[in-house]
Amino acid sequence: MSPKPLDGITVLAFEIQVAGPYCTMMLADQGANVVKVERPEGGDTSRGGAPRVKNDKGETQSGYFLRFNRNKRSVTINLKTDAGRRLFADLAEKADVVVENFRPGLLDDMGIGYEALSRRNPGLIYTCISGFGSMDGYLGPYSKRPAYDIVAQAMGGLMNTCGAADGPPTWLGVALGDIASGMNAAYAIMLALYERTRTGKGQYIDISMYDTIIGLAERSVTAYSLTDHVLQRGREPYMAPWGPFECKDGFVGLIVATEGDWTKFCTAIERPDLVGREGATSGPDRAKNMSGWLGEIIGGWFTTKTKSEATSTLLAAGLPIGPVQNAQEIFDDPQVAARKLMIDVPDPVLGSVKLVGPAMKLSGSPEPVARAAPRLGEHNAEVLMEMLGYTRDQVDRLEEGGVLSMAKETSQ
Repeated sequence: MSPKPLDGITVLAFEIQVAGPYCTMMLADQGANVVKVERPEGGDTSRGGAPRVKNDKGETQSGYFLRFNRNKRSVTINLKTDAGRRLFADLAEKADVVVENFRPGLLDDMGIGYEALSRRNPGLIYTCISGFGSMDGYLGPYSKRPAYDIVAQAMGGLMNTCGAADGPPTWLGVALGDIASGMNAAYAIMLALYERTRTGKGQYIDISMYDTIIGLAERSVTAYSLTDHVLQRGREPYMAPWGPFECKDGFVGLIVATEGDWTKFCTAIERPDLVGREGATSGPDRAKNMSGWLGEIIGGWFTTKTKSEATSTLLAAGLPIGPVQNAQEIFDDPQVAARKLMIDVPDPVLGSVKLVGPAMKLSGSPEPVARAAPRLGEHNAEVLMEMLGYTRDQVDRLEEGGVLSMAKETSQ
């Protein structure tokens, strides 16, 4: 098997739901040895998430869990026991990275947080993903609050600018607070691994979902910082035409970003008279008139075209445009096939599933190796014998003592 960029890097993941698992999936896709530590009582809560997909035998698998857990191994450790906490610390001593996204301070309360673990392993890179941050010196009034993605999107500014002008704030339909936080965490881990090559020391990484969403909403925050103007839903003040436009059979997405593109657009829709016309000489001027005469002209042109016709016409003019696609259209898109974005991942229940693979392409790295998302506790013996040198008898004694549980998932 060809080497991967993160071969030899071991990640201990104490994670649930999306943010932590997405981060460690990114690392696992690139060769990291990711050991997922789960509670014996059901494991990662996403194992019970929808959609639940059945095989011919009536066994079910969680599509939610499959999305973020390929290429990992599962160990079930009862961290409520002293022996379980010692076992976690022993594994962390052999690891390069710990990733966790439980309540900040939970592992500290158990005696297995960053301070304790880094004393035993000074090179350890410890990553905590939370709603509002966890690092001393950066704690704010929200630091103890629970948070899911929708809370981060609501408070971080994205929902306020998404949706129709006369409608409610709109959740974006994807867990950006979780996924982008996972990406930020993976990026920070790579920085810390690189720095460790120079210093030999690890460090603590603090990723806040709230910070992440504000970073994604920086356009509106920066606009307020510079102009005192609060951007609102459906009221683009700086650039036009920009947004979804309705055609005969659906919508397209278009942006006219420069005056040169505006000239191309007007020529393409056979309205060269709009170039230089009062009220259409700049992005802000056009934006002011999109709810009136200019919007009627532009919208009227799109309503006479199919998505394909509008797209081909404006692409021929050199403009950035694309149809609004649903999941089925994406799944069948020849560009997606050419990019080999959908990968086949084996599964013990469903046989094989197609999942969205890594977005990045590296010329020096092979195609991603896709191994099945683990069954709960599937790798208890394998991991302990490999990382800690345990014998089969030692593993058996831990299982008998309730420290290391061969927990079984509910499949019906």
